[in-house]
Amino acid sequence: MSSEKIILGIDPGTTIMGFGLIKVVGKKMQFMQLNELQLKKHKDHYVKLKLIFERTIELIDTFHPDEIAIEAPFFGKNVQSMLKLGRAQGVAMAAGLSREVPITEYSPKKIKMAITGNGNASKEQVAKMLQSTLGLKELPKNLDSTDGLAAAVCHFYNEGRIKTGKSYTGWSAFVKQNEDRVGGK
Repeated sequence: MSSEKIILGIDPGTTIMGFGLIKVVGKKMQFMQLNELQLKKHKDHYVKLKLIFERTIELIDTFHPDEIAIEAPFFGKNVQSMLKLGRAQGVAMAAGLSREVPITEYSPKKIKMAITGNGNASKEQVAKMLQSTLGLKELPKNLDSTDGLAAAVCHFYNEGRIKTGKSYTGWSAFVKQNEDRVGGK
């Protein structure tokens, strides 16, 4: 069993998809990259979904992550926003599943709790804690990329613990765990 692995963290969104990568060597994290996919200029929602899928595939093919941690959409008041976020998350998950990379979902509260110790922390507090923990020289203007990085770090912190997020190792595992959501019932 290798003591080295790469975790890709994704904060899915239809305006900005944030992502970050860490390498785990033994029991230590090393920062690799954080960035974002800007989708504001695209009006067509389906084009945005296609771009999210393609960028996720590109990240997987470039960095060969061993695992993906993804932020689950939070339940807000706007149903349309929730549907769009769920679709964005779904296509990012589909990209990972198509390359057979195990995926774990984490709620925003769980991620914030893992990084700062406070499930209600602000994006700025999460970013500052990541900066301190990983020795980042500066923070990006938009904090969506640090949210993606936070998902990866949360996954690292939760390794070996009983998972409260959902994990999928492939399409068959996803279907089996979501029988109520798939099929012609």
